[in-house]
Amino acid sequence: MSSTKALLLTRYGRMGASSRLRFMQFLPWLERAGVSCETQPFFSDAMLAARYAAGRYKRSTLLKSYGQRLLQMKRRRDFNLVWIEKEALPWLPASLERAFLRHVPYALDFDDALFHDYDLHGSALVRKTLGRRIDHLMAGARLVTAGNEYLAQRARDAGAKWVEIIPTVIDLDRYVPRQARPAVATTNVPPRIVWIGSPSTAAYLKLLSEPLKALAGRLPFELHVIGAQIALDGINVKCIPWQEATEVDMIAECDIGIMPLKDSLWERGKCGYKLIQYMACGLPVVASPVGANMQIVQDGRNGFLAETGQQWEDALGKLLENASLRDEMGRIGRGRVESEYCVQQVAARLATLLHDAGAR
Repeated sequence: MSSTKALLLTRYGRMGASSRLRFMQFLPWLERAGVSCETQPFFSDAMLAARYAAGRYKRSTLLKSYGQRLLQMKRRRDFNLVWIEKEALPWLPASLERAFLRHVPYALDFDDALFHDYDLHGSALVRKTLGRRIDHLMAGARLVTAGNEYLAQRARDAGAKWVEIIPTVIDLDRYVPRQARPAVATTNVPPRIVWIGSPSTAAYLKLLSEPLKALAGRLPFELHVIGAQIALDGINVKCIPWQEATEVDMIAECDIGIMPLKDSLWERGKCGYKLIQYMACGLPVVASPVGANMQIVQDGRNGFLAETGQQWEDALGKLLENASLRDEMGRIGRGRVESEYCVQQVAARLATLLHDAGAR
């Protein structure tokens, strides 16, 4: 197979889930398939950690990031392909970014609706000057890969010439299904509902404050929150720091995975990765029927889709009360991950796409 040398411009380092999952976890597989990548993140792990702590990025470090990114983009002719996570130069005119991408094909990848940061911005000036920024970048790309159909359709509407859907996936070698456990009555350990995410997305859990509180009044359970600090009135919440090395074990210790979302344009762009994590660990799932969730969750087979508070309470209640149902749905979900949502199934296709996109 011919070789392709790609300049990989990610948004984050390994601490950023989108960069880690949609790019970095593929690198060993791509290397073996003849795609070698030189990687440069825009926001370093230190910058991201500081942002979580302070709520924003420092202006001085942002300016440094722009400088480093521009220097890397000036080297583009040393590569067959520039492979970009979402955008290379955030908040700058698309014409400037495309000027720095001339003469070398580029591929864009999207796992969320970043374009709504611009076209739905609160400032009319931003909407007017940058509202179509991402669309212009999509139109000029050799290839656009998208995590779900909502994102892919935006690329098509923008005039992208070649659009492919690549789901966000896990590595089966890391994710081992949990072992079936005895019913709660024989263990004195209540079932555990798990949510994994970041401080910026923990607010979605508040959508479940009432159904979880009602459920806690009649059934024992613990809510494990991985990656954020949150308190919910009347609910036994255990907050666990996120670490890449321990996230799988923390999920696998639980019994039910949840993904609540509100139904807005931004949420429709989400790719349901936490559902895939839960399913890979052999957990049944309950999720809001929004975006990719409706493709990942086969309602009544590997979990439930729940829209109203009562539907959430009913779905979680069924699973809390029935260990055999949890095990059966978890087994079905794990099988679906093995066939559709793992690196082992997707890497070869991604390598072929990158080879073809980088062909002169």
